[in-house]
Amino acid sequence: MSENKSHYPKIRSVGLNGILVTFSDTATDAANRAAIAFRTAIDKLKWPEIAESSSTLVSAFFQIDLAQHNFVVISRKFKDVLGSENWINAELPAGRTLWTIPAVFGTYRAPQLVKAAEAAGLTVSEAKTELVATKMRVLTIGFAPGQPYLGTLGTSWNIPRQVELSPNVPAGALVAAVRQICLFAKDTPTGWHHIGQSAFKCFRPTSDVPFPLSPGDEVQFISITTRELAQIELHNPDGSGGALREVIT
Repeated sequence: MSENKSHYPKIRSVGLNGILVTFSDTATDAANRAAIAFRTAIDKLKWPEIAESSSTLVSAFFQIDLAQHNFVVISRKFKDVLGSENWINAELPAGRTLWTIPAVFGTYRAPQLVKAAEAAGLTVSEAKTELVATKMRVLTIGFAPGQPYLGTLGTSWNIPRQVELSPNVPAGALVAAVRQICLFAKDTPTGWHHIGQSAFKCFRPTSDVPFPLSPGDEVQFISITTRELAQIELHNPDGSGGALREVIT
């Protein structure tokens, strides 16, 4: 049973490791925006107690040594900031990045597009059109280093995961389920539908910026051919996979 929405946002301790501020018990666009905006606002305050922060689909986490800092005292500070604005209606912060990423949709490089389109009640052509037309947000980073969950696609794409796992899907894959796209950081088995393939590297350990994507960034895909993708893969020293980067002001 869903919890009463009036109980949100919630401030909770995570053991002695930090504080979690949660804006909803379900993954909604508004709660995700709130988590990203609130995390950014707290980061700007540069509280010395906070060692690190991150955000999930509906929460913001702040790493704080609660053995050294009193939870009640710190939570009051969070409550003051929460009371300063209606975070569910907050605008996403400026300075985020829009990434335009080339990808192949379907073909032997992404063999489950047909099946996913059928599950969504779309033709393959309609599916491709929607996938390139939708500007998606990085909802959160997780599962693998730098790996983004992107959303939110239209309601047609509220398709379930596969019953059986695909034994291996390559890094750079676009996989779809539950109205989201996950852009794989590494080769991995998955129950999500492999619908597209890019050469974008989400984890670049030798780069000054190992994780190019951050929650709140936006991603738009453009459709390319398998031959164009092969050429990009041959000349991809920085891992960008032919992507264009633009700062959102």
